[in-house]
Amino acid sequence: MITPEEKSRIEGQNWTPADGIPASQPLFVEEGSWLQGKQIRLSHQADGACVFLNEQGLCRIHAKFGESAKPLACRIYPYAFHPLEKQLTVSLRFSCPSVAANRGKSLISQKQDLRQLAQLVVPESYQGAPPPLLKPQTRLNWSDTVQIVESLDRTLSEEEAPVTVKLTRALFWLDLIAQSKFTKIQGERLEELLELLRDASRVEVPDLKAASPAPTRIGMVQFRLLAGLYARKDTASSIDTSFRGRWRQLRHATRLARGTGMLPALHAGLLEIPFSALDQVRCELTTESEEMLTRYFRVKLQGMHFCGAGYYHIPVIEGFQALALTSPVVRWISRWLAASASRVNVTHEDVLTALTLVDHQHAYHPALGQWPARRRVKNLVANGDLQKLIARI
Repeated sequence: MITPEEKSRIEGQNWTPADGIPASQPLFVEEGSWLQGKQIRLSHQADGACVFLNEQGLCRIHAKFGESAKPLACRIYPYAFHPLEKQLTVSLRFSCPSVAANRGKSLISQKQDLRQLAQLVVPESYQGAPPPLLKPQTRLNWSDTVQIVESLDRTLSEEEAPVTVKLTRALFWLDLIAQSKFTKIQGERLEELLELLRDASRVEVPDLKAASPAPTRIGMVQFRLLAGLYARKDTASSIDTSFRGRWRQLRHATRLARGTGMLPALHAGLLEIPFSALDQVRCELTTESEEMLTRYFRVKLQGMHFCGAGYYHIPVIEGFQALALTSPVVRWISRWLAASASRVNVTHEDVLTALTLVDHQHAYHPALGQWPARRRVKNLVANGDLQKLIARI
């Protein structure tokens, strides 16, 4: 979405077919109603790309007039700013292939540019924000909340274990935190408790055995429905809210819930193939894929991009559980991509593509923040299926 001022500025740039934009291609689309309020967004090409993207996927506005001429939403991407007491923390969108592949300058080297962007994003009246809830009815101060998030990050930074083991360790000790009362566990006591729990998790979860139990049948149904939501490639122009579009979504959900027969063709990379084809695909993560996924989870943690204002205002524990679920979702979609290309082994490119799809939705698709999706995640946790999915998918 863009502001009326940004629309006027782009109109004043005088785009013509000589710039690569056909005369028949509108630059803007107006959406909404007078009752709900009208909004303006940039138009999309037939394949869903922004009207201003060229054949190489680069922005024509940026190329011709410079970065500052783009709408603010475009200038911010792939960064995401979230509150951290009276300051801000910066996360990254792994829906951007360059972020997923770890290309470009480091965030540290972009501090000055990021500060300038933050000034455009945050109102001058900003006085800070309260910390996110730890769990329902429990809110710690910022210092203790950050201690727990940093402890999660330390678990994910352990180099000797694969990412699936690190996620399972974090879920193990976070479950114990969920059962704790915090009337006296604060400050240094909390720091000591977190260290003890991290040590215990390495003993209790040394590795994930190949013979680990399979998820329950109902757990797999709820997982496939969530994974199908992540696998969709929704944009403002592709979401069909008509009866026909709703009916198609219902048919897709029915197939995913059933788990037999044919997978629904969601887009060009994910074809209509038998569910049984996924069982024939091996998903052994390469060192490169392990590094990418570990980086993904650590960036989301350090950027507070998994709870509170960064994730539908959901508590820390529930938000991390939803974030951990993206691990089996990425692997499942990677299998689907490989099987769609008639391959029996997942490649790093499959994992990278799956991650960009998943992060396009995570924290941004409205359905993931609504009760049905949240209830499914909670059910997976309550039935012990989340850890089984991480181990087995």
